Amino acid sequence: LYHDVAAKCPIIDYHCHISPREIYEDLRYETITQVWLGGDHYKWRLMRCAGVPEKYITGKETSDYEKFVKWAEVIGKSIGNPLYHWSHLELQRFFGYHGILNGETAEEVWQICNARLQEDSMSVRNLIRQSAVTLICTTDDPADDLRWHKALAEDSSFEVQVLPAWRPDKAMNIEKPDYTSYLEKLGAAAQTCLLYTSPSPRDRSLS
Repeated sequence: LYHDVAAKCPIIDYHCHISPREIYEDLRYETITQVWLGGDHYKWRLMRCAGVPEKYITGKETSDYEKFVKWAEVIGKSIGNPLYHWSHLELQRFFGYHGILNGETAEEVWQICNARLQEDSMSVRNLIRQSAVTLICTTDDPADDLRWHKALAEDSSFEVQVLPAWRPDKAMNIEKPDYTSYLEKLGAAAQTCLLYTSPSPRDRSLS
């Protein structure tokens, strides 16, 4: 059923983490780390569960190569999880690598992937085309101005439709120190004044 029917169908990606700006600018990634680990919190979660120090996950002082090696060293712990199979399927389909990624093969895979990323066919738009995607919904904050979506809508050179999708995570992060600042930004975007005042002593006593 998959090979006869589903494999030939175009993809409608209703939850994509690619930045609309990266799509508009047709970004060329420099390293496989930027593609795989730049913002993939699922991979981050596995690395943290495996005891990888945070500096090798989101640390700015750590090189892309060091982060990739740490990922290669722990990916074997995810056998049976989609992370393992997705990663190896991507290595096969986009980079022509049919081996197993681990600590011993990390250097080889690093070199192969980074060399392939220099080709024109590996830009963001061309990667989307290779994946047979016809529509992408990015994840967007309610306060975003959607400028890159507007630019993409006016760009006739890219045939894939790119739409914004609601992602109000920041509106729920009440424990964050910058939460009130975010509410001001959200209020400005909605042209609504969002005010927060501390409860009066009388209100507190009633509660």
